[in-house]
Amino acid sequence: MVPLLALAHLDRDFDYLVPVEWDEAAQPGVRVRVRFAGRLVDGFLIERRATTDHPGKLGFLDKVVSPEVVLTPEVADLVTAVAARYAGTRSDVLRLAVPPRHARVEAQARTSGAPPAPTVTSDGWARYRFGSEFLVALTEGRAPRAVWQALPGEDWPARLADLAAATVAAGRGVMIVVPDQRDLDRVEAACHDVLDPAVVSVLSAGLGPAERYRRWLAVARGAARVVVGTRSAAFAPVHDLALTVVWDDGDESLTEPRAPYPHARDVALLRAHRTGTAAVVGGFARTAEAQALVESGWARDLLAARDTVRAAAPRITALADSEHALVRDPAARAARIPAVAFAAARTALAAGRPVLVQVPRRGYVPSLACGKCRTPARCRRCHGPLALPSAPGADGVGSPTCRWCGTADAAYSCPTCGSRALRATVIGAGRTAEELGRAFSGVTVRQSGGSSVLASVPAGPSLVVATVGAEPVVPGGYGAALLLDGWAMLGRADLRAAEQTLRRWMAVAASVIPASDGGEVVVVAEADLPVVQALIRWDPAGHAAAELAERAEVGFPPAVHMAAVDGAPDAVRALLDAARLPAETVTLGPVDLPAGERPPVGSDAADEATGPIERVLLRVPRRSGSALARALADARAVVGAKKSATSALRVQVDPLRIG
Repeated sequence: MVPLLALAHLDRDFDYLVPVEWDEAAQPGVRVRVRFAGRLVDGFLIERRATTDHPGKLGFLDKVVSPEVVLTPEVADLVTAVAARYAGTRSDVLRLAVPPRHARVEAQARTSGAPPAPTVTSDGWARYRFGSEFLVALTEGRAPRAVWQALPGEDWPARLADLAAATVAAGRGVMIVVPDQRDLDRVEAACHDVLDPAVVSVLSAGLGPAERYRRWLAVARGAARVVVGTRSAAFAPVHDLALTVVWDDGDESLTEPRAPYPHARDVALLRAHRTGTAAVVGGFARTAEAQALVESGWARDLLAARDTVRAAAPRITALADSEHALVRDPAARAARIPAVAFAAARTALAAGRPVLVQVPRRGYVPSLACGKCRTPARCRRCHGPLALPSAPGADGVGSPTCRWCGTADAAYSCPTCGSRALRATVIGAGRTAEELGRAFSGVTVRQSGGSSVLASVPAGPSLVVATVGAEPVVPGGYGAALLLDGWAMLGRADLRAAEQTLRRWMAVAASVIPASDGGEVVVVAEADLPVVQALIRWDPAGHAAAELAERAEVGFPPAVHMAAVDGAPDAVRALLDAARLPAETVTLGPVDLPAGERPPVGSDAADEATGPIERVLLRVPRRSGSALARALADARAVVGAKKSATSALRVQVDPLRIG
């Protein structure tokens, strides 16, 4: 059995004797309770054996908590694989995979009866090369794998429902993972249009514990064949799983904030690989990780022809957000919206369509960029982001210092234009809605963001000001979209700044009507930037390929594997001393973590630590990724077994944010 103990040195199987009274109920996969080190702990029974390798005396199971089998062999294998991939423990992963028990829910009657066969249509997929053939392969029970590039304006929930219907028609199960509740509601509605609602189970954190366990049990008992959910749904015990789908894998919501911090995309694809099932990673944009799947041959492109893309895309106009342009357009300086953007908004409003205005989300970490061309300032040693130190130097300011390796660069010069001037990249979108209200008197202005996110807005002339990720859906699409402060999004001190910016821009542009109907997108950013050119050409695959090549050149994930170790300095040193790291390991740091990046309360890092918290980055080639994770897991077990090691650590393998 596996005890639920959050201790790395106890992450192994333990043998117990099964009393006669529990012999029938003690089946593999049930919850059990055992006495461990003098106290009762919960766990899961993994298997029954007639013999044991343990040389000492064995104890007895205290009780079988429930005869319900909640840990299937497939999910148990996945839990072990995820723990190994992320240098974590199985007990931590099991808490993510199996929800807490509710006895009243378990006692309810089981659902029975065969649902009617769904009707499979391929009209929507016919616009993509090999799209119809992909559906046929699912219907025939084969296991194709693809990275799907959705067309602008695509009703993507309906397309995912088509994939689910094709798989259910073959008598097998489907798992669909989406980032948030708004996406979940749309996919659920689309699945109900083509499938019997009884076979669709929706899993999300927003459900109450009892309701979530009820729906999870319907999946475990085989009553629900289609699971639609947020990140934890990647562990759902779907019977005869044949298809795993992840939508918009670049969304940060798909990364689990609790140890061992797995990404839902990696969990789903790891499950598909180990079980030999079909897999789809879809989105309007594309991450470097998804592009790596295509370039490795593990998955194939699922794209539309270029003429089809051009027919569906809106017109996209890029502006040079420079001092010269602002001098020519005084209104842009006051409202951050150039004249051509105002013209596009007026045209759409006159046509009776709403206009979407996207502004950067507040709270980005301040970083440095070139004062002349705004190229992000990067370290010459490790290519990490430069920032000003919290403590001033002898000059009263301090030299720019790398946030990854801690190297100071007093003589920094921009590699693009040669300028030595630096500026802080900050945003100021607080009065956007007020400015628009004054500029377009008589037009309704709606705001979406923060604690008041709108799921949808009615059709008709209106201005919708939304922060990044909070853009509401409108029936029929927006007439125009204005993407403001592009330099602030691109200037973030983040490895994925360009990738995330393009993803957010394309999500907005995809909601605008085609250019043939008058749709227009205005992006306030330099037109010659590669990310802006990718938006204009609607070429996320090309941008992802270039991004992947650049990361391979400078040694960033996914071209390499990287682990971040956070904790008190003595704990970090103890872990590194105990770790038998691969010979190819490159160590970056340590550097102090700013207050805003300290491990949150409730994480596995030391909540009691009030002193400095530092970070060390460990980088290895992809072939040594498993060895790095194993070395860190073993080192945590060694350090954790020492009673003197009281300071906990946070270990993240391939973290979404590096700096």
